[in-house]
Amino acid sequence: MRMTRKEFLEWPNKAITLLGMSGVGKTTLANKLPKSSWFHYSGDYRIGTKYLAEPILDNIKRQAMQVSFLRDLLRSDSIYIASNITVHNLEPISTFLGKIGRPDLGGLPVEEFKRRQRLHREAEIGAMRDVEQFIQKAREIYGYDHFLNDAGGSVVELDDPETYEVLAKHTLILYLKADAEMEKQLVDRAIKNPKPLYYQEEFLDRKLAEYLALKGLSSPDEIIPDDFVRWVFPALVEHRRPKYEAFARKYGYTVDARRAEDVRDEKDFLELVASAIDG
Repeated sequence: MRMTRKEFLEWPNKAITLLGMSGVGKTTLANKLPKSSWFHYSGDYRIGTKYLAEPILDNIKRQAMQVSFLRDLLRSDSIYIASNITVHNLEPISTFLGKIGRPDLGGLPVEEFKRRQRLHREAEIGAMRDVEQFIQKAREIYGYDHFLNDAGGSVVELDDPETYEVLAKHTLILYLKADAEMEKQLVDRAIKNPKPLYYQEEFLDRKLAEYLALKGLSSPDEIIPDDFVRWVFPALVEHRRPKYEAFARKYGYTVDARRAEDVRDEKDFLELVASAIDG
């Protein structure tokens, strides 16, 4: 959605999508807005509680069924399992995505990993297309004046024009661009604590082949899961950066993520968006 500074500031029911790499501060920024008037829509939360809810639980149950004590209790309906996904705790989604590599280290075979990646892609598409109806729900049912879509870091890798058009039609898109130092911090964080990630399949295939050749491995089943994630993350940052930039050029606006760190309240946030519109 394109508009002038004046149009944005006078917009009575603002709807904004925050775009950027995981870790640049989208959720932190969202939490600085008054919860009384801003509906915080988390794409990842929607993915985990609707689109991947059943696969996530199935994965947990498979693990539990390997323990005889738990297996007997589950089969007799003496206990049940539920995932406690919140906006601030998305660990069940990460656990479901998993990592490629040695099964004795918790790794997944390539085909199972790719199956889960495809499920995540479809889930993210569904969650982003749901933005349109949630804007209406937030205002008409819950009484919120404004709407903020906290989009996942992998949105730009969906390559789904229809989904992008939904976001562009119904929200103003603001890309929080990380500078070189912030990107380095993101990489350092990923190296210290490697987490499951979404990869475009072509990118994954290419990087897997490079990694196996570099390490002299004959099969992905020999990969140490965390080592691959540490190795591939800097390349993923490089891969996603031009996609974010192209997305913002076509559909929205760009602001330095460092400026977002200085936002203290709603007034600062609105000025941040307005300045991005000004260019």
